Amino acid sequence: MTETTNKYQEQTLFSITWPLFIEITLHMSIGIIATLILSHYSDQAVAGVGVANQILNIAILVFNITSIGATILIGQNLGANRLDRARQLSRSAFGFNFWVGIIITISILLFGDVFLSIYELEDDVFPYASTFVKITGISLFLEAVSLALSAVLRSHGYTKDAMIVTVIMNFISITGNILSVTGIFGLPVTGVVGVSWSIVIARIFVICAFIFLVYRRLTLKLYIKDLVNFDKTDIQQLLAIGLPSAGENLSYQFSQIVITSFVALLGSSALAARVYILNISMVCFLFTTAIAQGTQLLVARYIGGKQYDRALQRGIKTLKISMFVSLATSLVIALIGKPLLELFTNDPEIIAIGLPVLWAIVFIEPGRAMNIVLMGSLKSAGDVRFPVIIGVISMWGVAVLFSYFLGIVFGLGLLGVWIAQGLDEWVRGIFAYKRWLSKPWTRKEVVAKNI
Repeated sequence: MTETTNKYQEQTLFSITWPLFIEITLHMSIGIIATLILSHYSDQAVAGVGVANQILNIAILVFNITSIGATILIGQNLGANRLDRARQLSRSAFGFNFWVGIIITISILLFGDVFLSIYELEDDVFPYASTFVKITGISLFLEAVSLALSAVLRSHGYTKDAMIVTVIMNFISITGNILSVTGIFGLPVTGVVGVSWSIVIARIFVICAFIFLVYRRLTLKLYIKDLVNFDKTDIQQLLAIGLPSAGENLSYQFSQIVITSFVALLGSSALAARVYILNISMVCFLFTTAIAQGTQLLVARYIGGKQYDRALQRGIKTLKISMFVSLATSLVIALIGKPLLELFTNDPEIIAIGLPVLWAIVFIEPGRAMNIVLMGSLKSAGDVRFPVIIGVISMWGVAVLFSYFLGIVFGLGLLGVWIAQGLDEWVRGIFAYKRWLSKPWTRKEVVAKNI
């Protein structure tokens, strides 16, 4: 067994992660700022957009199937010095995701209201959700292509470029949100309609920027023929990695739909509180998500170059850092919980529901960090089925089941729902830790199998 070394393995975690951290911060801030702005427009609008985003997030997770596969396979091939193979996979990911995006876009436009009806939303909430789904759904195919191209850039180490694109995208989106809700400069207040169209405009910019950057950084020119003539073998290999990897996330989103339906039974105040707390809690796992993605890129390269001990140690070091940071961040947020919630709403009922949940997050976040870091590293090592198997069992057997019993049957409300989800995160995190220490790459050498 011969180790392979090249420039891609010698990138530091810091050089990869800091642009990812800023990019993810900006991505998450779009939702947080949109929620904050809409909260001064209508709590019902916040609840509606929050539910609509769950439907749209499932579509985005479908697009991520190819993107996840591309990130791992391109990274492993770069680590193995198979540069031409990495470029071929990039073209195939681009073409395939375009058509997946077209199919999903049409489906959302035709059946968006049907999907929303699952939630049994109150009459003053449903119109906002429906409007948001229909307008932003138009641009979903652009999101599909941009995710594929972003994966290509990140795999090659160009995380800073993706960050710059996100900065400009944020500016477009936030400007549109402010114009839509405040009526500044005498413009009409369009509310959810205006917020939705600002997202569409931002996505148009992003796709143009990524096509330009892929050509400039990688000298990889994309042609119309790439949308038709993508390699079928490449797609099989991308899906072989991406389907199990994305299966965990898809299971999570579907379980969240069911859990949201439980929360809807508690009333619109609980539903609005959930949206606000989800946005606040993003800050807790922001750092974890960034450092986990950076670690995934490095682990894939180490595995491609057969540097197995280096991969093992990288995962453990990242785990320790992320658990400490997430615990500290969640504790600070819990301590200043009331002022944070008051940024979003002055409704005393919503604030009373949300405060205990913020303290529950302190218990949840270290387990979530373990789950995010090590499940992601396992995927990069080629162990793609284990995360989805454990994920499906725990999400439905722990998160969904206990959300209903603790939240509805035992009357703990939204707090019960969050406790259940914390148990789920810890269960999956502990299983991931044990699996990582077992060195799964001794059984899974993806590059050897797929090339």
